[in-house]
Amino acid sequence: MSWVLKGPAQRFEPREWFAGPEVVELALAGDVGAVRYVDPRPLTCTAPRVTVRSAPDAAAEAVSELLFGERFEIAEVKAGFALGRSCHDRYIGWVDFAALALPAAEPSHRITARRAPVFSAASIKAAVQQELPFGARVAGELDGNFLALAGNGFVHRRHVEAMPVDRFAAAALFAGAPYLWGGRSPDGVDCSGLVQQALSVEGIALRRDTDLQREQGEAVKFAAREAGDLIFWPGHVGLLLDGDRLCHANAHWMAVVTEPLADVMERAGADEPVVRRYR
Repeated sequence: MSWVLKGPAQRFEPREWFAGPEVVELALAGDVGAVRYVDPRPLTCTAPRVTVRSAPDAAAEAVSELLFGERFEIAEVKAGFALGRSCHDRYIGWVDFAALALPAAEPSHRITARRAPVFSAASIKAAVQQELPFGARVAGELDGNFLALAGNGFVHRRHVEAMPVDRFAAAALFAGAPYLWGGRSPDGVDCSGLVQQALSVEGIALRRDTDLQREQGEAVKFAAREAGDLIFWPGHVGLLLDGDRLCHANAHWMAVVTEPLADVMERAGADEPVVRRYR
């Protein structure tokens, strides 16, 4: 099969598109030349949390994280790692192939608690098989006080109901969580992962990295900032709360903290940060 290119190759964000040099996705045929095109196939994360890495190596830098039940479409497998793209934010990286499986039942619920135990039986006294973090996707049917998972195990209905009402309530679930580069859960989270998860409860799909997130939303003058806006510095972002308090995951405190915006600005020692509004 041959493809006709439509003029010069366009620039596709390499963190979100399989655009070469070794792997080019079929959707880009005609825009990006390649000897071989791949059609990514979706798999599902089967571990509570699994690191997305920059290379097929357990020692490679973490760039993001998959949570249980999230889809990950893979393009190739090498050295026990799958190169793929997270379906919730299109972010590309390498994941331990053993933590992935073919999709089974479509997720029906999302974990809404900071952390939810999965019981071996429909009882709070039963053995705990594992714990799933906020944002994990599960499939099952509610029966009384428990969600019977499609695979096995039971999650209490309180842990899949009552989604945080807004970004502020979602961010509060992460209070005190350790700072973890690439993390997206209350077990460990970075600055862009925190705001991505917080805004997701309002149906807002943020991209993964701070520079990509800055390309979304509406630009707002610093003097016109409001609670709910995201405040950006180069390589950092936080959620503005009432009273000019900033909730952010940061390497200064190595945790998710809420502190005066003025204190953060003083530490940054830079010009006024960029403000973006997402509604």
